[in-house]
Amino acid sequence: MKFNLIAPCYFGTESTAAFEVRRLGAEDVKVTDGRIAFSGGPEMIAAANLNLRCAERVLVLLKTYTATTFDELFDGVSSIPWEEILPADAQFPVKGSSLSSTLSSVPACQSIVKKAVVERLKRGHKVLMLPETGALYKIRFSIRKNVVEIMLDTSGDGLHKRGYRRNATGAPIKETLAAAIADLGRVRRDSVVADPFCGSGTMVIEAAQKALNIAPGLRRRFAAEHYTICPPQIWAQQREKALSEIRMDAAFEGFGYDLDPNAVALATHNAKLAGVGERCRFAQADVKDFAPESNMIVLTNPPYGERLGDLDTAAKLAGILGQRLEEHPVQGAYIITADADLERHLGKKASRRRKLYNGMIPCQVYMYY
Repeated sequence: MKFNLIAPCYFGTESTAAFEVRRLGAEDVKVTDGRIAFSGGPEMIAAANLNLRCAERVLVLLKTYTATTFDELFDGVSSIPWEEILPADAQFPVKGSSLSSTLSSVPACQSIVKKAVVERLKRGHKVLMLPETGALYKIRFSIRKNVVEIMLDTSGDGLHKRGYRRNATGAPIKETLAAAIADLGRVRRDSVVADPFCGSGTMVIEAAQKALNIAPGLRRRFAAEHYTICPPQIWAQQREKALSEIRMDAAFEGFGYDLDPNAVALATHNAKLAGVGERCRFAQADVKDFAPESNMIVLTNPPYGERLGDLDTAAKLAGILGQRLEEHPVQGAYIITADADLERHLGKKASRRRKLYNGMIPCQVYMYY
């Protein structure tokens, strides 16, 4: 059985996410703003959840149609054979969004979608009541310019929740975004990576997992592990495959520094949970003492805005980082920030820039070669 699948991702990370999807052997790959559409069997659902570093989740697209009235919305949802997908005791919350559409009220649309699923399940399972006490199936809808997409979430928690970051420092970078920056930085199995503002260690840890080819989803569970459309043996096979592809012979090394000793302790703990504790070393240090070696790749998210609260201090820190990189040239520096004046503060124009979104915050990755 083949499914139409969608992997949402941050704006600006589409090319990286598409490369990952193709590498898994997905078919019919199509890239649009903020998402990758592709197709594959149940094994692709498991493989995508386990292996995708930059995608936010994996959704099964159940139906696409046009609707401008609530009746049309209801009929389209009702035509899906929900009884073949959801058991009679399933919990099935509905979430969604609407943009530039006649049906603009999201709560009203949620109510209609929920009602349509309920009515179809009652008929299909020949029951009068749906207790919703069983396994969780998250239903999602999207309405864009009157085109409706009805989807089933196979991930559960977002894919950025790898299972290694139990706690975090203030306003940390998402794991999926850190993985995209490691890709932009061309981290390889023999790379040496450093982060002078490491926080909870996410940037260094994601780079290490990429270098060692550790599948990011190995330490967590997914919603579709109890779906009948994706049997348990398929998950076991894909986990075994991912484990067999780990490259512990990689020569990668990672170094992270932070002024906060609590952040250093947290980063060290997170790296151990992520299975890269022996490849990543974290230490308490001020950025003014940062002296990277020439073979290093610097990946960093300097404190700014919410993380710091003081724009003048942020500008000074960027200036110090610029001085340190000027005195200690590196293989490449990749700096993600919402600071539109970073080049001026750093004292050097970037070789390239890439626009990204950190959640709803527009950012740029400034690349120095």
